[in-house]
Amino acid sequence: MTPAQLSRTLRHALDRAVAAGALPPPAEPPHRVTLRRPPHGAADYASNLALRLAPGTARPAREVAAVLRAHLAGAPGIAAVDVAGPGFLNITLAPDARPGPVRELLARPEPARLPEDPARDAARWARATGAPPTHERRATNPLFRVQYAHARTRALGAGARALGFRAEPGACGGAPCPAERELTALLADADRVAGAGDDAALARHLVRTADTFFDLHDARPVLPSGDEKPGAAHRARLAFAEATGTVLAGGLTQLGISAPEHL
Repeated sequence: MTPAQLSRTLRHALDRAVAAGALPPPAEPPHRVTLRRPPHGAADYASNLALRLAPGTARPAREVAAVLRAHLAGAPGIAAVDVAGPGFLNITLAPDARPGPVRELLARPEPARLPEDPARDAARWARATGAPPTHERRATNPLFRVQYAHARTRALGAGARALGFRAEPGACGGAPCPAERELTALLADADRVAGAGDDAALARHLVRTADTFFDLHDARPVLPSGDEKPGAAHRARLAFAEATGTVLAGGLTQLGISAPEHL
């Protein structure tokens, strides 16, 4: 399930609540339901829809959230909905719904990338982040980590092709690890961050995406080792890698920075 699909699911829950008389019709029906990553807990998304609706209902936001929660129960792709804080809806997706953002990213063409120019890249990264330009290619340099993560995703894709398997979104094998959940959330949030027009926030998001990708790769390697045969888990891990590469290339290009294939 993608953020856009979940947004529609929330709007439909509101429509059902209004039709059932559980909530009054909003004076200004929301055309878009905002979703964010929750600051705490293991939920996949948080929505402030109840907080936005509460003033027009003369009811506390937590009560409005409880009504919406009841009408979200059992919706396809949703495993759990909890009311948090003053009235946020924290939504946990069903395991088979989590690959939605990855699948959507895999279907996108990559943007035309800029020619590599380390001096220009360092200057533009510094302009976006407000940090002094850093030209050294080492792990302490956030720009290097982002560019290296992109190059690594492309190398993994080449390695997978050589072994004869392709990406297929799914579970990465075993119980979901924190890095898998975190990377899923970051990939799903990429369009919102890129569209906000805040270069510093975009740069931070790229760094977190790159670092979390490496965490997932360390925990769940993409390529099989030794005599191991590629399986569904390897195809799912490759899907995460390729989706990550798409997000990193898009973000770097938006900042006017190259996304090298090799480093």
